[in-house]
Amino acid sequence: MELTIQTFLIVCPLVFLAGLVDSIAGGGGLISLPAYLLAGVPMHNAIATNKLSSATGTAISTARLCKNKFVDWILVLPCIPMALLGSTMGAHVALVASDKILRYMLIPVLPVVAFYVLRKKNMDEKGGEIARKKQILICALCSLAVGCYDGFYGPGTGTFLLLLYTGLGKMSVAKASGTMKVTNLSSNVAALVVFLLSGKIVIMLGIAASVFSIAGHYTGAGMVMKNGSRIIRPIILIVLALLF
Repeated sequence: MELTIQTFLIVCPLVFLAGLVDSIAGGGGLISLPAYLLAGVPMHNAIATNKLSSATGTAISTARLCKNKFVDWILVLPCIPMALLGSTMGAHVALVASDKILRYMLIPVLPVVAFYVLRKKNMDEKGGEIARKKQILICALCSLAVGCYDGFYGPGTGTFLLLLYTGLGKMSVAKASGTMKVTNLSSNVAALVVFLLSGKIVIMLGIAASVFSIAGHYTGAGMVMKNGSRIIRPIILIVLALLF
């Protein structure tokens, strides 16, 4: 596709905002993917290029959260291969799916995320009581399922993981935020490899957007460490309201 200055002016600022939101609560793809479509990028190319910018940004916020001990490493280790497997399968399905199906998926995704965010009233709690082996199994299975979705489509992946880890997995929101980022990064990388090999990524646009995504993720990760769970739910709700 032909790239213009307008394309970069639409995509880059919105990708920065997406990175900021994604590092805090996940769901940045709910902003960044529509940004690529708004700029006129074809659907398959938009999904693939969005994966490049989101993966680079996620790597930055993940590293920062790991450094500050926001990750439950015992729990996340089995989640990583499950996310890789799920995302690889999902990405291959996305390559053969029609543009129409992929475009209309944004319609059900938004209310589903909104429903779970509004339903989850206690995201600021310290987690619940659950057997450790059961917690690991639940989070691993959730990582497989959400990984499939991430590879196939993507928007809302981090939000789904955060809500599942805190809801079903009974994790504290702080540990869930960091653990979710490692799992999300794993699924991003797997899908990114598939899309790179398919040649669907608009490289120049993806690289420019990646710079803004990194800036957004770095800023957002710092907000998580300073303000914790207090800012997570409001940020998700504000973004969903704007997208509606």
